[in-house]
Amino acid sequence: MFAKKKTTEAKGGIAETIKTIVWALLIAGIFRTLFFQPFWIPSGSMKDTLLVGDFLFVNKMAYGYSKYSCPFAMCPISGRVFERAPERGDVVVFRHPVNNTDFIKRLIGLPGDTVQMRNGQLILNGQPVPQVPDGTFEEIYERQGPLGQYPRCENAPVGEGGVCTLSRFTETLPNGVSHDVLNIDDNGFADNTQEMTVPPGHYFFMGDNRDNSEDSRFSQAVGGVGMVPAEYLVGRADRIIFSSAGRSLFYFWTWRADRFFKAVE
Repeated sequence: MFAKKKTTEAKGGIAETIKTIVWALLIAGIFRTLFFQPFWIPSGSMKDTLLVGDFLFVNKMAYGYSKYSCPFAMCPISGRVFERAPERGDVVVFRHPVNNTDFIKRLIGLPGDTVQMRNGQLILNGQPVPQVPDGTFEEIYERQGPLGQYPRCENAPVGEGGVCTLSRFTETLPNGVSHDVLNIDDNGFADNTQEMTVPPGHYFFMGDNRDNSEDSRFSQAVGGVGMVPAEYLVGRADRIIFSSAGRSLFYFWTWRADRFFKAVE
């Protein structure tokens, strides 16, 4: 009888442990779904603000809820309920309106704004957005991240292991938000565009690595981002948790110590 009681208690203890783990995972899943979404940077379109291998959490509560930022059972099927409207300069994760993948870019144009590029200069509502030279961004010319892509360089061609450089500028948007942008050339297709008007309920996004970014400068007719509807916004990127310069986030010996808990600006 005593042995049977012990066995029963042991089984009960295991069951309780399993139940606790299940509840913990369920709560963690709900927390992730409702409040934060992990996001890994696979490409260099947001350098030098975000580097390939940065790992961050996206604040899904930053702007309120949409069908892309919380469970369908708890949110509107379409549209967005704003708690705080997005602001120029926010770094935002959104769902690509064409291919339905997650993108991360900087918010440049609000509904009603006109946006144009002239020789690499951003023109917002008819006014050039100020840029001040801020030195040079340097990195090693080698394959980066799990995708194994090489960086684009202003000083190309660069041999394997050489130093890849890009001109860096500090750009200040009309609301006073300043951020770095990188430049490769001033004569690319995306450096000279027609004036575009952001429709009501839409937003215009650009990558900080201006000559290496597929963003709102490219129309959805050719598979580009185009103007992004408000309901496609997932959330705001606020802080990098950690960053890996290697081919995997799990190669801890390649983590960049200077990027732990770094604010996204």
